[in-house]
Amino acid sequence: MRVQAYAKINLTLEVLGRRSDGFHEVKSILQTIDLSDRLDVEPASRLRVDCDDPYLNGDANLIWQAAVGLAERAGIEPRAHIFMRKRIPVGMGLGGGSSDAATALLALNQLWGIGLPVDEMYSIAAKIGSDVPFFLRGGTALAEGRGERVSPLPALAQMPVLLVCPDETFGDKTRKLYSQITRAHYSDGGVTRRLVQTMMGGQLETSMLYNVFENVAFQVFPGLGNLYQRVANLAASPPHLCGAGPALFCLPSSEEEYQEVAKALQYCKASAYLAHAIIPQPPNGNHID
Repeated sequence: MRVQAYAKINLTLEVLGRRSDGFHEVKSILQTIDLSDRLDVEPASRLRVDCDDPYLNGDANLIWQAAVGLAERAGIEPRAHIFMRKRIPVGMGLGGGSSDAATALLALNQLWGIGLPVDEMYSIAAKIGSDVPFFLRGGTALAEGRGERVSPLPALAQMPVLLVCPDETFGDKTRKLYSQITRAHYSDGGVTRRLVQTMMGGQLETSMLYNVFENVAFQVFPGLGNLYQRVANLAASPPHLCGAGPALFCLPSSEEEYQEVAKALQYCKASAYLAHAIIPQPPNGNHID
């Protein structure tokens, strides 16, 4: 089987407060985009996970956790070889690892003939990571709780999205960002609720895009402020942080805007991508494009 694992952006991301279990309560609107990793999945005598980026090989990969979790649920041995071609930039807030894990769950559920409905895979996905349940269906959705409670929203398919990813990655970035968030940054989810209302009416009000981490990210990520300003000077709409960053996105965008930004970033330590909002198709048959 050959499957695509799609990246995501956060149209909103609000933190409502800290929970008793140590996680933060969030409210976020998520959207998959057609920038993707590729997974080749085939039967094998044992579980093996390889990647064209050797740092992502083996049991440290979330794909491994997904395979083991699904096999335990089904009461079988996890026997498969999964090879990943990494195309989603790592550590950028685009959800690549979570998407890889969810996509592996869907593919292995079919390869092993388990036949679990997607709804019954949510509990497995939530144990792997907060974003993983969203990627079981992708598209446009509202995420609540710590991110594992997912509700579908009207689709934004085909809308062009400009992505800008710094070349530098930052270790432990999510913890660092949350450590800078104070009670003054907490909200009641009102921004997300209002944007959901406009989307239910068939419109996306881009002036309502919001990410709470933009209050602290420019202090946590050196150089991000300069990159933000460079993109803001060229783009028609203000850049926003992708999840926990440091990637930025502009919505909507165009081929012309992408070309202009990409040219301006030629000698900067950053790369531009033109992607599109997408509704992933569920696995169907032995080959998935």
